[in-house]
Amino acid sequence: MDIMATELGFHKRFEELKVGVSFFCCDHSDSEVVHKTAQILLPGLATACIDNTTGDPFKGPASVAIEIRKEMVDYLMHRSETYVAATMIQEVVPDVESSDHPIDIVSDFIDDFASSKRNMFSQISGWLLSEKREDKIDDFVQEMEMNAFWSMDRREAIAKNILKNLDFKNTFCCEMKFDTAEELAEHSHQCIFRSIDCSNEGCRARFSAVHMEKHDSFCPFKVLPCEQKCSENILRCEMDRHCITVCPMKLANCPFHHLGCQSIIPHCAIEEHCTVSLHSHLLYVLRVIHKQASAEDLNHWVEVLEKSLSPSQAQDARSLTFAVRDLEAHMGPLEHNPRSVSDN
Repeated sequence: MDIMATELGFHKRFEELKVGVSFFCCDHSDSEVVHKTAQILLPGLATACIDNTTGDPFKGPASVAIEIRKEMVDYLMHRSETYVAATMIQEVVPDVESSDHPIDIVSDFIDDFASSKRNMFSQISGWLLSEKREDKIDDFVQEMEMNAFWSMDRREAIAKNILKNLDFKNTFCCEMKFDTAEELAEHSHQCIFRSIDCSNEGCRARFSAVHMEKHDSFCPFKVLPCEQKCSENILRCEMDRHCITVCPMKLANCPFHHLGCQSIIPHCAIEEHCTVSLHSHLLYVLRVIHKQASAEDLNHWVEVLEKSLSPSQAQDARSLTFAVRDLEAHMGPLEHNPRSVSDN
């Protein structure tokens, strides 16, 4: 009963379309699906032409392209028009699995058509599995594109008609109908399948309005706040480069990392970190200079030196090491007795 009801629903829709003179129907379809469907038509035609003429010294793929293209278009239109009925029959066979996406369906149609055009040589030889076959198909696709044999506009027009035949659930085509041309015109500006251009400067993408949010989520030309929370707004396509090169918030090792400081700080905060961490950085430097000194001696000498150093001398290990050596030369060498140091 469910199948019968579904079939009646389809027949009702088709009957409405037959008397379409009393309706103004929206013609918008999902432009992305239409374009992708159109893209697979040319390789399909090239495959059929190559397999049909392989091994024939009197024929080349270009000599049969016009004839086979017409046959292919007729075949695809017929298969798409009968797809609804074939699908309902298939649904009662639980072991049959197939994709219901139009691009996959058309791809299967094209494979079936190409298979039907193979000549005897293609069928009985190892041609179908050879790398040379794939190269010839690619070469013929490029040849047809260079000669504008089958323009994208013409292929999209065919793909759009095929899509309408397949899309009985109205997932990719608008099903709206109106009593007047004015109502249709008003709807056209709001239809979710209308084609729109990306609003991000520099992006030339065009897509159906229904995909606007999806495109916006990955558009390389969208301007976004820096992922590392600096004050800059960056193009998505330049975000990685910004974050690892010029971003002031990129993380960096402390300049005293090789001496022992394990801090990882934003690049813009290094100066502040070095100033605040002068005590610990001095200790790292003194441990290198005076490897035999005790922790007590080193800590006391850090307290003495810390009072005599300027912030500019604390920004990197080289500058701080030179400053420590200069102070030691002026104040005398590190004494193991803290009292003798303070007497200086």
